[in-house]
Amino acid sequence: MKNTNVLISGASIGGPALAYWLTRHGFKVTVVERSATLRLGGQAVDFKGETHRTVLTRMGILEDVRRLQTGGTDQEIVDANGRRLAVIPGEFTGGDLEIKRGDLSALLYERTSSACEYVFGDSITSLTETRDGVHVTFERSAPRTFDLVVGADGIHSNVRRLAFGPESDFVRFLGHYYALVELDELGELDGDFSAMPRMYNEPGRMAAVGGPKAPAFFVFASEQLDYDRYDMRQHKDILARVYAGMGWQVPAVMKAVRDSEDVYLDSLSQVRIDRYSQGRVVLLGDSAYGNTLGGFGSGLAMVGAYVLAGELAAAGGDHRTAFAEYERQLRGYAKVAERGSAGPFLAPASPTRIRLRNWTFKYSFLLGLMMKMTDKFATDIELKEY
Repeated sequence: MKNTNVLISGASIGGPALAYWLTRHGFKVTVVERSATLRLGGQAVDFKGETHRTVLTRMGILEDVRRLQTGGTDQEIVDANGRRLAVIPGEFTGGDLEIKRGDLSALLYERTSSACEYVFGDSITSLTETRDGVHVTFERSAPRTFDLVVGADGIHSNVRRLAFGPESDFVRFLGHYYALVELDELGELDGDFSAMPRMYNEPGRMAAVGGPKAPAFFVFASEQLDYDRYDMRQHKDILARVYAGMGWQVPAVMKAVRDSEDVYLDSLSQVRIDRYSQGRVVLLGDSAYGNTLGGFGSGLAMVGAYVLAGELAAAGGDHRTAFAEYERQLRGYAKVAERGSAGPFLAPASPTRIRLRNWTFKYSFLLGLMMKMTDKFATDIELKEY
């Protein structure tokens, strides 16, 4: 086996999943993560179909995911007076298994922390490929050389930027933004949102409380914004401006948002890239085939990690052979991430489109068609035994 010393950037889901499989196959793994600690909490993620269950089973974590699952909770779509217009079934939003992103991340970390090295609070600043490896410099740590580098660092991938080129070459803005907000108290809101989450729309804007993604979840249409993705105060200001004057209970929700200590705002974007690898550097998960809120991100990352590690082991560490086979298998499977955008569905642009969207959940045959399509996409790959 050659090329056994691997650096992974990103400790959310794809990175630790890859670390698990690589260490199982005999590789030495280091995971670097920009955040100072493991990022707990966050939105719920879900798994769909036999392929996802097979990967979780082979990892030995299926029962742990079931134990920690949040459960698919139905969600009401309401009008400005709080009257029910439609119900989104829990199985639509939560797939077969739904789990908080932070819980899954912690589970994967527990399974890998003793077998590989984690470096928190640091980030890669340069990648220089040599004949025998990749020379890596960091913001805080001393430079090191690795045989291979994996970018599992999300749709705004730092590794992709350093190895492939600027984000603007590969990330397509889809015309919407979303926000996830942790809320401490909902005292001024009328209703038990833990028992029945609710979602409200006005053209181009959606606000949901108590739903599967976060205590408060927003999607809105917008031109591309110039803001700091790490400045929570800016996030709050943008939300306050966009949601000013909205009906239902949104004014009370926005007051709670202003007091929140955990607000995250980002664009709905899609990655389009011609190849997943560049020399000794390869991309995994959202950095290679991301589509924000597309509903398949975590499943794609977990399947991709399984295939990438398996192909590296099968090729004896020959990265050229392994990366080519990884791309051959994942390219077709990940095509689902190249299709459509959740923005127009969650925040329709007109009253008519809002009504049409709601009809999807009123008529079982329409919902059934959508569920069948997602099941087909989720299982559209034949997993090898490595």
